[in-house]
Amino acid sequence: MSHMLGGYKLDPTQISALMERWRLKTHIVHLLCGECIISLEDVALQLDLLVDRLVVTRSVIVPSKVDLCKAMLGKVLNRFDGGWISINWLEDNFDKLLEYPMEEVIEQFVQAFIMRLIWGTLMFSKAQNLVHVRWLLHLVHFTECGKLSWGSVVFFMLYKKLCRATVQNIISICGCLLLLQLWA
Repeated sequence: MSHMLGGYKLDPTQISALMERWRLKTHIVHLLCGECIISLEDVALQLDLLVDRLVVTRSVIVPSKVDLCKAMLGKVLNRFDGGWISINWLEDNFDKLLEYPMEEVIEQFVQAFIMRLIWGTLMFSKAQNLVHVRWLLHLVHFTECGKLSWGSVVFFMLYKKLCRATVQNIISICGCLLLLQLWA
């Protein structure tokens, strides 16, 4: 995953310490210097993601996964695990771009990279090596994709995962750990 972060390494000790100081009821991190909160402004400043644009909605129903993958990526997995795409499959099929590719192929590689970025950085899940196919739906109109409030999604997912880890005493956490570490 570090290649997705530009070589930036996550510090598990620091992340663990922040998790221990997270309070579910207040959504505040209690530090020695006082109480601190992760805000949408932090997401915008630290990750340069939009937070005040069109809402990224979660599509519950995904039209034919096969058709969607074929249209967006030009390839289809041999087997889907529910609505999930294997990151290994994306890496194996979209690792190296051939010399002088057609524009359509470049777009497919960009979309595959964004899917890997969503899994590996923005909504990281250590337990799963999978990204949901629903995120491809937000890439259909590629120019519109950049107008979406991706920062709000990242913010929500991180809070959700911090709360879950607190309630269920989970040892590992997922979500945008890069944001959590940069914020600290």
